[in-house]
Amino acid sequence: MPDILIATKNKGKAKDFESIFGPLGYTVKTLDDVASHLDIEETGSTFEENASLKAEALANELNTIVIADDSGLEVDALNGEPGIFSARYAGEEKSDEANMDKLLTNLQNVEGEARTARFVCAIALASPGEQTKTYRGTCEGQIATERKGNYGFGYDPIFWLPEQQKMMAELTPEQKAAISHRGAAIQLLRADWNGLN
Repeated sequence: MPDILIATKNKGKAKDFESIFGPLGYTVKTLDDVASHLDIEETGSTFEENASLKAEALANELNTIVIADDSGLEVDALNGEPGIFSARYAGEEKSDEANMDKLLTNLQNVEGEARTARFVCAIALASPGEQTKTYRGTCEGQIATERKGNYGFGYDPIFWLPEQQKMMAELTPEQKAAISHRGAAIQLLRADWNGLN
C-alpha cells in the first residue's frame, strides 16, 4: 500500500484520517513527515477553495497525490461565523480556548434551539496533471454553553450532538470518525477511491 500525504501539521486531523485509512493498510503521513517547511497560504473564500489550494500546491511541489482539507464551524445565529476563519477566530495565535471563549461570548444572548451550528469539512484530492476533486461533509449540532469532554480538538468541547446526547469531545476518535463532518467527507472520497489505486 502507498503512503497517503495529508496536507496538514494538525495532529488532530491526522488522527481522524488515520482512523479511516489505517484499517485499510495505508500509512498516513503529514507535512511534518515530508515537508514541514512548506506552508501554503489559504486565500480562498470557501472551504473547497482553501482545500484545493493546499492540495494542488503540494501535489505539484512534491509530485505526488495529496489529500488536503479545510474545515470549520458555521453558526447560524452568527450568519455562518466563524466559517473559514474558525482556526483563527480569536486571533492569529490559533488558540482553541480563545476561539471557544469568543464564540460563547458572541452567543451569550442566543438561547436554546437558536444555537444551531454545523461542522463543515471540504476535502480536496489533487494529483499532478489531474483535475482536482472535492468532497464535502457536514455534521449538524448545537453550541452548548459550557465545555465538556476530553477527546477531540478545536470546538469539540462545546459542540452538542442531539442524536448522541453528547458533546463531540465526549466521543472516542472511532466514534467521532463515524459521524463527523470529516468522516462524512472521507467516506465520499473513499467511494471515489479508484483515482488513488
